[in-house]
Amino acid sequence: MKMTPALAMVGSLLVFWASVLVAIILPAITMTETPSTAWRPWTSAETAGHDLYVKNGCSYCHSLYVRVSDWDLGADRIAERGDYAGQNPAILGTERTGPDLSQDGGEHPDDWHWAHFTNPRYTRPLSLMPSWEFLGWPAVSNLTAYVQSLGSRDADYRVARQQRWKAPAVRAYAGGPDVNVDWLHAQVPAGWLAMPNPYPATEAALQRGQKIYEGFCLNCHGPVGDGQGVAEKYLSPPPLNFTTLKRHLAQGRYVGGLFYYQIMNGITGTAMPYFKHELESEKIWDVSNFMAVRFLGYTDAGTAPRGIEAAYEPAWSNAFQSLAPKGVRP
Repeated sequence: MKMTPALAMVGSLLVFWASVLVAIILPAITMTETPSTAWRPWTSAETAGHDLYVKNGCSYCHSLYVRVSDWDLGADRIAERGDYAGQNPAILGTERTGPDLSQDGGEHPDDWHWAHFTNPRYTRPLSLMPSWEFLGWPAVSNLTAYVQSLGSRDADYRVARQQRWKAPAVRAYAGGPDVNVDWLHAQVPAGWLAMPNPYPATEAALQRGQKIYEGFCLNCHGPVGDGQGVAEKYLSPPPLNFTTLKRHLAQGRYVGGLFYYQIMNGITGTAMPYFKHELESEKIWDVSNFMAVRFLGYTDAGTAPRGIEAAYEPAWSNAFQSLAPKGVRP
């Protein structure tokens, strides 16, 4: 077939309309207005927050859908078409420079979001996200309401759970360091409280733990672990001051399993998030060792009870155990 200007024009039009059919018309036809079981309508504040999300291009870095192949924050529910019923426009996004937000509601309490929108580095030290403080407080409040709605009825349950646990967490903090630490320990299963750190606190492990601490924990708990990070003034209750654990350590309690459980699961009702989807097991143990050695001068790594040693584990003796306060278990 000889190529002519007319044929090229016809071919171009066919390609164009085929693209429109596949990318626009077919999705519009197949989109359903039948809500999913999780769907609910937005409030006025959530609608205003959605408008801010769209106008400020948040979808350039965040998506709003979870696929079967995803394994990340909020990936406990696969997205359904009915989740987006009535949304206009339905901005799902394609990039994941930041985390997917489709199920972000209730992942954190409101005060965490206020700190995060003021300066994302306050809550995520390695974040690339710009500050949205310039929007002003009413707009940030609406944006927070929108993010807290993501996940609809499932998000409402998580938000209510955050609110339910916030009151006792605030009361415990107001009771003083000892009351606060006792309350925090009471929320950890006994099996974890009796578990030492199974990984040696070698120099390499402590350096890995320091890197993790600086990348995830620094701006809440502070450089010296006193809870006085730059995010502290936004959070209620404030982040834990690790040095307040010393008296409890002297009572013979382990710190390895305690730190691991709370880093893995977070502390609902406070700004302490869970990291089970972001940090592999050994990374949590490494940062636990780092916090114990750096802020308490002690680690229970390698102490009883312990099982068979890992095949790849350096010869190591606990040089930090002798620094333990009187009464700590050998």
